[in-house]
Amino acid sequence: MLMRTDPFRELDRLANQLLGTAAAGTWSHPNAMPMDAYRDGDTYVVCFDLPGVEPSAIELEVERNVLTVKAERRPVHTGEQFEMQVNERPLGAFSRQLFLGDTLDAEHVDADYDAGVLTLRIPIAERAKPRKIEITATGDRKQITG
Repeated sequence: MLMRTDPFRELDRLANQLLGTAAAGTWSHPNAMPMDAYRDGDTYVVCFDLPGVEPSAIELEVERNVLTVKAERRPVHTGEQFEMQVNERPLGAFSRQLFLGDTLDAEHVDADYDAGVLTLRIPIAERAKPRKIEITATGDRKQITG
């Protein structure tokens, strides 16, 4: 139902761990955004970890069954007296794209942001849900309607 778009994301994550987060800022793509996805009844739920990101800095867009999530984590403190001692949390732009299969209803995505987690609920399209087909019999002929 959901397909990832970047097969090398895990390799990028490992390279960031080995080289440190400072190296990630020199690469040409946005930082990774960890996620979980699961089905809960007739809904797909996708959760993105975005700690320290203001809700106003998150953008969601759906175009042709491609869901794009963009976020930006900005520095909290700046100024003359500010001196960073440890810098392990990446700053800057984050982006993630998911291809939504035809069985998902991309027109009715619900988004909620709480405690640094962006949760999307994507309903399964009516045409993809299992349904019963009624069989009627008239004489020797049987007609199947759906």
